[in-house]
Amino acid sequence: MNRMEHQRYFSRELLGWYMVNKRDLPWRRHRDPFFIWVSEIMLQQTRVETVIPYFHRFIDRFPTIQALAEAPEEDVLKHWEGLGYYSRARNLQQAAKQVMELHGGNVPDDRVAVAALKGVGPYTTGAIMSIAFNRPEPAVDGNVMRVLSRQFLIEDDIMKGSTRAAMEELVRELIPDQRASDFNQALMELGALVCTPKSPHCLTCPVMEHCAGRLAGREETLPVKTKAKPPRLEQRSVALIEGVGEHAGRILVRQRPATGLLARMWELPHVPASPSGVDGPVPDEPAMDWLAGSLREEGIGLQPLGFLREAEHTFSHIHWNLRVYRCMEEPTLVKGDRIEAMAPTTEGVQPLLRWIQEKDMETLAFPKVFLDIIRGYFQQ
Repeated sequence: MNRMEHQRYFSRELLGWYMVNKRDLPWRRHRDPFFIWVSEIMLQQTRVETVIPYFHRFIDRFPTIQALAEAPEEDVLKHWEGLGYYSRARNLQQAAKQVMELHGGNVPDDRVAVAALKGVGPYTTGAIMSIAFNRPEPAVDGNVMRVLSRQFLIEDDIMKGSTRAAMEELVRELIPDQRASDFNQALMELGALVCTPKSPHCLTCPVMEHCAGRLAGREETLPVKTKAKPPRLEQRSVALIEGVGEHAGRILVRQRPATGLLARMWELPHVPASPSGVDGPVPDEPAMDWLAGSLREEGIGLQPLGFLREAEHTFSHIHWNLRVYRCMEEPTLVKGDRIEAMAPTTEGVQPLLRWIQEKDMETLAFPKVFLDIIRGYFQQ
């Protein structure tokens, strides 16, 4: 079978399989470009099963681009809470504002215009253009690169830009006339359900007969992928500070800076476990002393009471090992009025620290690791 025949076979059999076996996913029930755009941003580095309830919740709250563009950022983050990679939510809202300003509130049917939106890279551009507008544009992600590497025995490193570019050109050749939407979704579906990263289900694959990778015995070793650098380990000590007096029944939370990791989200106060930044565990007593001293410099007075629990969280480049310590407020050590109750604040000015009750978690956005810790504390 020559290259052209192989491509025609692959496209024909893959499309036929997809039309019978495609999953009923909420963003496939319509061609609304906004809904498709939201789903694609959510699906980056997140499983479909996880995304579905988040998608429903997000679209219920922000059913239009205008609703998203005009919403308070805090509300957007709260409806994204738990998905992680919060810059995706911020970029999505900024892009919605661009669409309102430049395109009258409608996602443009124009590749260059879509690619210019905040947070929209080559894959998302291709997904929006092909799925929503049926344009013959490639949407090449990890699933697609795995399928193509195996089917056509491509042994180039998929972490290289040149390999991605070559695969994008291959997809352009593979897309049947007027079938870009179904074909690109079929590629994604095959990678998600059949041509999986480990133990691919070759016997049920619709294109197994001429899969060059399978015929060469390479189905489990492809694609070739340079291993990413492991995330940097950080040991951190966390203070769960219980209020006393007028703050009784509340705990103290801190808002992160306006830029950088987890920007403007809320968290429990925490610091490196020791001044030396060691990778290994730090004994509790010196860790608590360092925690109390470090936070005192921020104007937070506390008395550590003892170890509460462990937790961990992995970002793309950092892995946090957290030891959480139950602490008690020392009001006499609080500097000035930086610690505030949950009361309306001056417009445009957010306090860095707040005393919260469990009900306040309904409105403040927390990274999942702190959400789990705080919920566990209040529900004990």
